[in-house]
Amino acid sequence: MTNLTSVRPSTLAWVHEHLAAGERIAEASVLHGGLTAEMRRLTIAAPDGSVRDLVLRTFVDRPDAADCLARESDALTLLATTAVPAPELIAVDPLAAHPSLLMTWMPGRTVLTDDGLAERIPVLAQQLVAIHAVQPVERPPAFVTLTTADTVVTPPGANWSAAIDLIRRPHPPYEGRFLHRDYQPGNVLFEGTRLTAVVDWASTSWGPTDLDVAHCATNLALLHGPTWALSFVEAYEQAGGALSPDRHYWLVRDALSLSEDLPDAAQPWRDSTRPDLTPETVAHRLDAYLTTLMTGG
Repeated sequence: MTNLTSVRPSTLAWVHEHLAAGERIAEASVLHGGLTAEMRRLTIAAPDGSVRDLVLRTFVDRPDAADCLARESDALTLLATTAVPAPELIAVDPLAAHPSLLMTWMPGRTVLTDDGLAERIPVLAQQLVAIHAVQPVERPPAFVTLTTADTVVTPPGANWSAAIDLIRRPHPPYEGRFLHRDYQPGNVLFEGTRLTAVVDWASTSWGPTDLDVAHCATNLALLHGPTWALSFVEAYEQAGGALSPDRHYWLVRDALSLSEDLPDAAQPWRDSTRPDLTPETVAHRLDAYLTTLMTGG
């Protein structure tokens, strides 16, 4: 738990504006796992003694905060009309001194352990197929890939030259779909084997389904090993998902993109339930995954 004084007074005042008459913020606790924003669970108390929970996302010193919150608020509004389990938007203030978004709290927890992974893989795949089937009235912004052949960070002893050469060429043509753009186990909540929510829609984009599949596969490779990454790709197709003939390009591109901030990317995992995922371990797994992709193993 954290004292309410840890939440900025201006942000607290803004939250109060969007509560029902007589409600107050009784408690605030830090939610771990995010890299780009402060996340808090707020317990809201009503005059009759009942309570409910909300989640507050606040960006600090992030130039693209307004864009991220616009994407997330648009996505949550859209998803409220679908069967995709996502938080309900309460309020958003992208232009505040500390841009914030208030949404409902969703039950469940992130599951990053190996136990039960074989059962979770097809569930993850089925949910992603459902996300890609969403048809927005207005498309979100087109996807962006920031990694280039010159920005890849190759670990000592690894030979990624063929993989790097692959992404020197322009990306292949694609059929656009609605994308989460950071779909991975850290942004999916489970209760047992039941998927209860998909969270963190701040990067929602329009682009090839291969991008979401590749990103989840890379994360699975780092968490559990290359075999599970490829199992997820297969499970996505078995669930009815459509990938392009150029899926290999997207799988390699996403794997290379993780090289630039690998220690930071794995930090939330180490802080939660996977202290074994040291920088050396995830670097080794990324190398093994890229080797598997490039050799067809």
